[in-house]
Amino acid sequence: MKIAVEGCLHGELDKVYATIQHIEQVENTKIDLLLCCGDFQAVRNENDLESLSCPPKYRSMNSFWKYYSGQAVAPVPTIFIGGNHEASNYLWELYYGGWAAPNIYFLGYSGVIKFGNIRIGGLSGIYKSGHYHLGHFERPPYTDRDLRSVYHIREYDVMKLKQIKDPIDVFMSHDWPVGIYEYGNSKRLVQHKPFFKEEIEKRTLGSMPAAELLSQLKPQYWFSAHLHCKFSAVVKHKEDDSITKFLALDKCLPGRSFLQIIDINSNSGPHEIHYDDEWLAITRKFNSVFPLSRKSIRFRSEQYDKQIYCEWVRNKLNARGARPFDFVQTVAPFHPSQPFNNRSTTGHCRNPQTESLLEFLELPYLLDTAVETNTPTQNKNTVDSRDSWNQYQDDGKSAGDENIIELDEVEDEDEDDEDV
Repeated sequence: MKIAVEGCLHGELDKVYATIQHIEQVENTKIDLLLCCGDFQAVRNENDLESLSCPPKYRSMNSFWKYYSGQAVAPVPTIFIGGNHEASNYLWELYYGGWAAPNIYFLGYSGVIKFGNIRIGGLSGIYKSGHYHLGHFERPPYTDRDLRSVYHIREYDVMKLKQIKDPIDVFMSHDWPVGIYEYGNSKRLVQHKPFFKEEIEKRTLGSMPAAELLSQLKPQYWFSAHLHCKFSAVVKHKEDDSITKFLALDKCLPGRSFLQIIDINSNSGPHEIHYDDEWLAITRKFNSVFPLSRKSIRFRSEQYDKQIYCEWVRNKLNARGARPFDFVQTVAPFHPSQPFNNRSTTGHCRNPQTESLLEFLELPYLLDTAVETNTPTQNKNTVDSRDSWNQYQDDGKSAGDENIIELDEVEDEDEDDEDV
């Protein structure tokens, strides 16, 4: 299977697809799949630009709207994760993953799917320590502050990925796993990007949660973007001598290393996107403790009966089929010949794909749950979690009743992110 890997897209779908088609013609080959490692910018219309975290002068419709509207069709199946410059209102509709446009699939805030017999996992966003232990409290329409935190990864999504037991072939993250530079030519990296030197020496360049996932999941391939340079590394895992090949790529600009073709052994097909039964089992098991407020919560992993949950999911998939629910437009797409009159930013829209998936898994819809106030209080809040795998842990204290998660309220940090 030939997979095209792309770094930061920044909305330039037309250019990436044209590059792929040029490669196919010149090399007389066929690309089976495109993987995009973030900053995808799935902007459907002018309203979505208001939820794009970047200076207004950089906000542009680019080309995704053509594929959303049906004016153009993706020439190759495309799977993407989110970065730190996204139309966050649209991605929140598809928190669990789904078709952002026909033949273009968003992997979710975290997720695993199958393409043929290849298992592909991913984690959207970038790591910021001040928001990592909070819930997903941001709701559209976003305040300026929330617009800069909605794409910060949360421990909940990472801990779900840590429950994966079956082998992962490919994993994607937007920012790099911290320490990955130790397994490649770091001297050349610093020569190319001198301002990385201090962060490398302090071991702060990259994401610690991503490094934990790399160590635990041990995928054959790990692809990243964010730092706008090409960098490769080979990680040999001490526990079992398995190998992870790491590759980071640049953003889509002329003369930059933004695309690379990878050959991965696979079956002969059909090469289609299917739900992953283990991931759906994890989603079903742990959705009951989906944190949706500004409060800080710490998770302690516990075992769950994977066989029971996976068997339930497999029976459902065998009856329905494993292909994701169909794409549905939820807003009117941009049209260059028609003036756009509604400049107000709208709130949350329930996406039929998400509703159908949750109904299939027999789960409640929580994405428009009202956020609790951030006013400090002297009282602790508790949530009954008898179907939970998590407990709050207070350093030096007992967790107490194992059926309780205690939530301590903290102020989230207002952090700006570099425009990378």
